[in-house]
Amino acid sequence: MSQSALVILHPGFEEMEAVAPIDILRRGEISVTVASLSTERLVTGKNSVSIQTDALLDEVLDNAFDMLVLPGGPGVNQGLRQDPRVQSMVQQQLAAGRKVAAICAAPLVLLDAGVLTGKAYTAHFTTENELPGRDTTAAVVVDGQITTSQGAGTATAFSLQVLAELTETSTAAKIAESICLQAPQ
Repeated sequence: MSQSALVILHPGFEEMEAVAPIDILRRGEISVTVASLSTERLVTGKNSVSIQTDALLDEVLDNAFDMLVLPGGPGVNQGLRQDPRVQSMVQQQLAAGRKVAAICAAPLVLLDAGVLTGKAYTAHFTTENELPGRDTTAAVVVDGQITTSQGAGTATAFSLQVLAELTETSTAAKIAESICLQAPQ
């Protein structure tokens, strides 16, 4: 059975943190659905790059995905953190034994959802006031069902790790080799 992932885009998302997982997961033959948090399918990121999503979030709320991917960016505070649907999805995803991945400021959504207690995680340095316990040395941290990463510069490593979580390390290694990168260990 094919693995699936949902990537939620919010206005002001960090483009590298969205495109890298979408691209790498699709290269790894993961069925990726990109959903818009807003009421428009065209979502514009932090650097004015617009992405046409596959669906609106409301259209996929009842679907089960093996992985929920939350890109960061300055829109996290105004978008993802303010939307109760996202917190609920995070909680339901983990309660069902499925996985969640968050990068940059998006681990703040995990904090709001109450799922970081006792977990190892990382996030962007700008989250220090709210996430003082984050690992500041690791580009990507996996603790059980939760994968987190620091930011745009770690987006490819994050994406390869998410792929490895959904498939196998060898699949991530093949994709890393095909794009001239080292795979997660």
